[in-house]
Amino acid sequence: MQIATWNVNGIKARIEGLLAWLDDVRPDIVCLQEIKSVDEGFPEHLFAERGYNVATHGQKSFNGVAILSRHPFDETSARLPGDETDEQARFLSATISTRDGALTVASLYCPNGNPLGTEKFSYKLGWMERLEAHVRGLLAEETPFVLAGDCNIIPEPIDARRPEAWVDDALFQPESRAAWRRLLGLGLVDALRATSDAGDLYTFWDYQAGAWQKNNGIRIDHALLSPQAADRLASVVIDKRVRGWERPSDHVPLIVELDIAAR
Repeated sequence: MQIATWNVNGIKARIEGLLAWLDDVRPDIVCLQEIKSVDEGFPEHLFAERGYNVATHGQKSFNGVAILSRHPFDETSARLPGDETDEQARFLSATISTRDGALTVASLYCPNGNPLGTEKFSYKLGWMERLEAHVRGLLAEETPFVLAGDCNIIPEPIDARRPEAWVDDALFQPESRAAWRRLLGLGLVDALRATSDAGDLYTFWDYQAGAWQKNNGIRIDHALLSPQAADRLASVVIDKRVRGWERPSDHVPLIVELDIAAR
């Protein structure tokens, strides 16, 4: 089973490239972030034509997450638990049936947190605390799960071409990286780092200053696996080629393959 995640940076602006990519790669499940669309405005029919079931948690002009699945959803759940007043659309989970039982997949769009010293950074850290609490509950159920998305965290210096350029950015702050390490400390597995310790593995290149041409990238799009899902990890691929397409997102897809078959 292939599970992909991609921050498309606006579903309307990237729809042609996204559809072309789906026709080419045909992943089983796709987690999308920053769709920038309300639920009613999401072009669900274009994905249904390609055999995908669609779940969305949208927000006008900002944020928004979606999950596309070739397999029926047993259930879906929007909004990260812990703060029911949070109106930002950043979390969506879905459960599907497999031959080995249920698999839960969540699409994450973690807060950016910039600028430092503002409520945006406090919100980022609070959101990560709520995610940690949610993960603890999922782990207690011992059900395989995958958290995939734009986590807006650069875990280590190796995950940036120029780490010194990010020392004053929320993505690379000690508090942000500590929140990441706490998730790993619970037993989650960083899928890419479970398969490679190489450098120059990036998922984001800014539109400015020729970042793509200079390979001045960072790795902020991640897939975190529960121990049960990590046991089935077969491969991880960063699909860099789409960054060179016409009107690309500044992010590229991350594709995780698990040795799990749907029913």
